[in-house]
Amino acid sequence: MAATKTAPRRRNAATTRAAILESARRAFVARGYDGAGVREIAEGAGVTAMLVNRYFGSKEKLFAEVVAAAMAAPSILTQENVHAADAGARIAREMVAATAAGATPLDGFLIMLRSASSERAAEIGQVEIGKRHERTLVDAMSGRDAAVRAALVLALTAGLQVMRQMIALPALAKAEPAVLQRMLAPVIQLLLRGP
Repeated sequence: MAATKTAPRRRNAATTRAAILESARRAFVARGYDGAGVREIAEGAGVTAMLVNRYFGSKEKLFAEVVAAAMAAPSILTQENVHAADAGARIAREMVAATAAGATPLDGFLIMLRSASSERAAEIGQVEIGKRHERTLVDAMSGRDAAVRAALVLALTAGLQVMRQMIALPALAKAEPAVLQRMLAPVIQLLLRGP
């Protein structure tokens, strides 16, 4: 009896690319840019490191795509929120909900938090944050110092995530959501609309 030869499995480029991106997202969320390796990412996607490099060119380019994808659909600084008449209240509500006890930290935030010590990763993050979140805020603003005010809203957002969600500073972690929203809303509204 002759053994039948099976044809090699055909690789679907789009599926392979998506698997690599998903594996990279998980790795960068867990360990940041410097802590995640191409071999680990490849293994998580069921491919070789050579294939990862063929699809993305380098770990740096892969990281840039993962960061761009993680920031593509904002949950706090949405177009609807920043352009609303009650933007401060809406954004405050979203910030407080996103940082509640038991809430899963946002992927983009975790990736940047865990990658901030890498100069190149920080540069990539700066570009993506600028293109996506900062631009959205500046476009919704008028008046003087819009870029500075937008950066302050971003700093407030990131700071609340760090202090309330990651460090769990008791005054923030245990605060009533309505109290936090009431305090944050006018500050955010002032930054968005200007004095």
